[in-house]
Amino acid sequence: MSRALTKLGALVAAVALLFTTWSVTTDRRAEALEPFTGYLMAHFTGEHSNGEQIYLAHSRDGLRWTDLNNGAPVLLSTVGTRGVRDPALLRSPAGDRYWIIATDLRIASGTSWSDAANRGSTSLVVWESTDLVNWSAPRLLNVAAGISGAGDAWAPEAIYDPASGDYVVYWATNATLNGVKKHRIYYVRTRDFRSFTSPVLYIDRGAGQGIIDTQIIESPGSVGGYRFYRASADGHITIEGSNSVLGSWTTIGNLSHMGISNGTGGGNVVEGPMWMQFNGRNEWALWLDQYATSRGYMPITSTNLGSTRNFQTVTGYNLGVARKRHGSILNLTGAEESRVLAKWGTTAPFNRIQSYNFQDRYVRHADHDVRIDSNVSPAQDAQFRVVAGLAGSGTVSFQSVNYPGYYLRHSNYDFVLAADDGSATFKADSTFRQVAGLASSSWSSFQSYNFPDRYIRHYAYQLRLDPITNATERADATFRLTS
Repeated sequence: MSRALTKLGALVAAVALLFTTWSVTTDRRAEALEPFTGYLMAHFTGEHSNGEQIYLAHSRDGLRWTDLNNGAPVLLSTVGTRGVRDPALLRSPAGDRYWIIATDLRIASGTSWSDAANRGSTSLVVWESTDLVNWSAPRLLNVAAGISGAGDAWAPEAIYDPASGDYVVYWATNATLNGVKKHRIYYVRTRDFRSFTSPVLYIDRGAGQGIIDTQIIESPGSVGGYRFYRASADGHITIEGSNSVLGSWTTIGNLSHMGISNGTGGGNVVEGPMWMQFNGRNEWALWLDQYATSRGYMPITSTNLGSTRNFQTVTGYNLGVARKRHGSILNLTGAEESRVLAKWGTTAPFNRIQSYNFQDRYVRHADHDVRIDSNVSPAQDAQFRVVAGLAGSGTVSFQSVNYPGYYLRHSNYDFVLAADDGSATFKADSTFRQVAGLASSSWSSFQSYNFPDRYIRHYAYQLRLDPITNATERADATFRLTS
């Protein structure tokens, strides 16, 4: 091939690549201008084994929510403490990029709150996406490293600042300043969630009052007199207004008149204020986590944020099955909503796994051990969703109905119910090939993905992974999926 033709080919390829990139970017930017049709909530669920990971829920009306991904985590942190809390979900103004940032903290690992606050991670965990459904590997952003004596970096949030064309990332850090150690809000600026400016003090309530949870929402029409509104858990739930993200803020009031506080005012003690604007109208919900009574989030609504007296309580909301803890809500365009629901919205039916040679017995978990039993109570202990295999196509995995995110897996050839830890070993141990039943072809047997000479079988009613060599073992290794 001539050098001229080679150059011409390279030029054509470059133009094609440029056109493709421009088309994709243009499509994403067009999405940002579409009307919103739904809502996506990112949250964690609590301090249990897999509760401090990224969960998603979807709503059409902003009040009634459905857990996505069959109630299992959507993203698992494999960095830092290997757990995340308080996720914040945001979209770029162009609609071509998304980020999730979260606290790097896993209390379920045995860490005490004192250790976490005084000797914890000073990094945030970040995921990045161009389509809201395919996410990068998690990475750490050590935002609080420049704060003297920083003990942690908690409850991060981020907002695009139109005045500067970059993002303000803000969070709480426990550190000593002017002889007082407490949580204050700091911020950095970034354009890419990789490099960032030095941390700057953002909110300090004075005296000994700490502040951890704060979240800002933009009101483009400045309804109520301000472009931005800020809700903070600082003993009360304090509402402030400003016309710039980093400008001066005016205190509007708190929710003490509604019997709601963050502890100082007693009453219904809440945390984790989470803003949401209802699609297509000037009405906002402020979701509050009733952590003191373990009742989960409740919404209060307002059509004018210029006075806290405009808030009112709401009935008829439903948060789905999983308990929602401190998170954030993103309004979805129709295209975004379609992608999210196509990826995580299908709810797999549940099955029971019936033994071939003990047909009154079904596979069940009890204290995370796995066996076959009759008359299983509660019934959900014997209910599993048969989902696409975690380790390979054409295979299956068994996800617990009442412990979403937990799967049947073998460990030293014994079976347990365990939380998906994101590792390749876990995925392989919990993946099986469904084949014709070894004792009856109208039933099924389940061949191990990573030990193909072994099958799921019961022995003395306990579930095991064994090689199968005789008629008794073939019967023990034969099951039927029933409703």
